[in-house]
Amino acid sequence: MAFPPFTEEHTLLRKTVRDFVTRELYPFRKEWDDAGQWPAREIFKKMAALGLLGIRFPEEVGGAGLDWWTHTAMVEELAWARNGGVTMSIFVHTDISTPVIAELGSAEQKRHYLPAAFAGDLIGALGITEPGCGSDVAALTTTARKDGGDYVINGAKTFITNGAFADFLILAVRTGDAGHAGISLLLFPTKTPGFTVGKQIDKLGTRSVDSSLLHFEDCRIPQSCRIGRENAGFTYIMRNFQGERLVGALMATSGMGVQIHDALAYGKSRMAFGRPIVGFQVWRHKFAELLTKVKAAQMLAYHAVDKMNRGEEATLEISMAKLFAGDLSQTVAYECLQFHGGYGFTEEYDIARAYRDVRILPIGGGSSEIMKEIIAKYSGL
Repeated sequence: MAFPPFTEEHTLLRKTVRDFVTRELYPFRKEWDDAGQWPAREIFKKMAALGLLGIRFPEEVGGAGLDWWTHTAMVEELAWARNGGVTMSIFVHTDISTPVIAELGSAEQKRHYLPAAFAGDLIGALGITEPGCGSDVAALTTTARKDGGDYVINGAKTFITNGAFADFLILAVRTGDAGHAGISLLLFPTKTPGFTVGKQIDKLGTRSVDSSLLHFEDCRIPQSCRIGRENAGFTYIMRNFQGERLVGALMATSGMGVQIHDALAYGKSRMAFGRPIVGFQVWRHKFAELLTKVKAAQMLAYHAVDKMNRGEEATLEISMAKLFAGDLSQTVAYECLQFHGGYGFTEEYDIARAYRDVRILPIGGGSSEIMKEIIAKYSGL
């Protein structure tokens, strides 16, 4: 059997996504970066019209009922937008917030949120990181106190992608004792009184999309907004991270492919000492090495996709894929920028943006150091 098992249907989807990216995303990459925002609601509605927001979700909740391979084809084509902030914002919606509702939500939560999310009418975000804790999820301090039939929420979250404009948050709160056993997940509507968006963080990269500071002051929501069992949120979070991390690996591998593609196109036209710079052995060998490593990263990610698609445990493979691709993306962006010489240090070429944007890949969704801990644990070390 061919591997990866992409078919003619996947090819047609790729063309649809590439045409959309070329028309609706790519031309505005610098404009949106400079503005520090992008027209998310407008673009989400256009993506919904093409059926791109719920590819791997069941049809009964408004999805397309397709599989991880189809979703992978979409992820890879979005890399041609050459804007890491925009693609990250999209994946926060499709691969971080909505999957929690689909997998753990009540029938009423699914009915109310998922069709609207896949239609582009509601936008989601994930609220876990706090000013005082990131990778140490068990240390979070935002509280949800029971009062009658409600939860009353107080605290703050930070680095929340889509936080400035999301309609709902998958919100991690403390409902019990200290440690991982006292955490719950809530489906939090951002129209709730007492919720405010603070400053948007000025970031090195992914500048088109916000990373916001969020405040909760006596925010009251019904206990029916809880997702799953009370105090079981830590386990749910660890489970949900797998899809996020796998998409992170795919973002990295597809992004590296675009950077190399653009670099080689530049190198065929840029002359030095009377010939195209791509013809010099030092660079031919460098790109031979990079292409080999990117292919290895892609195959490792595809192996993880295959396991996820079969419904098999894939934590080890996903962690390896994210670690390898995230770290390699730093090398590829560095070498492609170096290949551009002085022009790589300007905003004239997309490699400058890519160099900034890829720096989040070994950090977001679980740092490379956390991936190594998980790999060691699952390998019996």
